[in-house]
Amino acid sequence: MGRLTTHILDTAAGRPAAGVAVELYRLDGERALIARAMTNADGRLDAPLLEGRAFARGRYELVFHIGDYFRAHGIALADPPFVDLVPVRFGIGEDAHYHVPLLVSPYGYSTYRGS
Repeated sequence: MGRLTTHILDTAAGRPAAGVAVELYRLDGERALIARAMTNADGRLDAPLLEGRAFARGRYELVFHIGDYFRAHGIALADPPFVDLVPVRFGIGEDAHYHVPLLVSPYGYSTYRGS
């Protein structure tokens, strides 16, 4: 059965990014917020963002509130910060496990479809 998960690694500090707000939007039709969560001490969410009946094919956007995370950890950021809100748009086309990790620093990020 399909599900959507994520985790965040702070590559500048070499640790999981705890306390990052994550929002999930469905993009088919009007952009609609469908889930909001916060990463735990392992940089993961306590539950999948989508699973069961809520899991559906379509276009989605994850928004990671990275600037708030770095400010909370005392990292001096420019105003405005180079990396603040990180949007990741992706599609779900099959009933499978979709894992969207984020590797982040104050000056860059990368993502991929994990397992």
